[in-house]
Amino acid sequence: MRRTVADRAPAPGAASPRRAQPAAERPAGGRARPAELASLQRAVGNAAVTRRLQRQSDPAVRQEARRDAADPTGHGEWDAFRQAMARAGFPDAVTDVAWQLVLGGIAEQGRLNDEAMATFTARQDQRDHRASNSWYQELVKVVGDYLEIDTPTLALWSGGREVSDYARGKGHTPLEATPFGGVVDKLVLTPDWLLKTPMWNVLSKAFVSRARGPVHIFLRAYDPDSVLIAQEVPQLRVVMALDPAVRLVWHPVYAAPDGKLMEVTDRLGLAADASYPTRDRCVQVLYDYLRLVHDPANPHSRRAHAEMGTRLAANGNPQ
Repeated sequence: MRRTVADRAPAPGAASPRRAQPAAERPAGGRARPAELASLQRAVGNAAVTRRLQRQSDPAVRQEARRDAADPTGHGEWDAFRQAMARAGFPDAVTDVAWQLVLGGIAEQGRLNDEAMATFTARQDQRDHRASNSWYQELVKVVGDYLEIDTPTLALWSGGREVSDYARGKGHTPLEATPFGGVVDKLVLTPDWLLKTPMWNVLSKAFVSRARGPVHIFLRAYDPDSVLIAQEVPQLRVVMALDPAVRLVWHPVYAAPDGKLMEVTDRLGLAADASYPTRDRCVQVLYDYLRLVHDPANPHSRRAHAEMGTRLAANGNPQ
């Protein structure tokens, strides 16, 4: 049985608990309070403090992100984050530092995104550079122990958020159902997805590194350039080389006309469970079903069918 979050000690060197300070008590101009900087320094070092102070005047940082990084407790979702972390059992010291790192990462990400596009042409190289955000890397060090699962097996997925819910309902734990993943999944943080997606990629890499048994992968759509295929599965291959208990179990998922998610059998039927030991066999069964059985009038799987058709056409294969 895994320990509850409440049983864990705060991150090494984390600050003592504190609560949000009313806006009227914050220093003018959104300047960082000494207590905030001290907690950040004790948790992740002087470099993080220096970078955070630089956010107050760096013209390359998006205005809203710069303001939030300079004054984390002024962000509109600070209270929601603090309360959700408390309900999940996080120590206040971890909550305080994690929030600063999340907002610092968002402020840093715009520069990294611009560099990635200007420096690299390969999609994976761009993705790797965007994920090099030191704030998000430090975040993983602080919350890594809170990416544990409360079921025997991890779940990865592709093809829409409902696939994550489906995997959870099948008794597996996706990243967004872990203690920390569940908190940030319910927040907006920033309306710019390009500033927060790398945070999820960094968290995902740490998440799959904690696999200790079978990992169930649910595919409603297949994209070889997706984070799942290009990043998470290769990371799992590394884990598998060190731990023979880790293996991949693939599930082709299809949304029936009533919207219910089902799995595709090797006879091209739908069942409550149909798993395969290899990605290639899973994708073949999924594509065969979409090509030969899919009803064009079914709106719930229309997108998956269209994406499959586009991919086959791009590879010179007729549907």
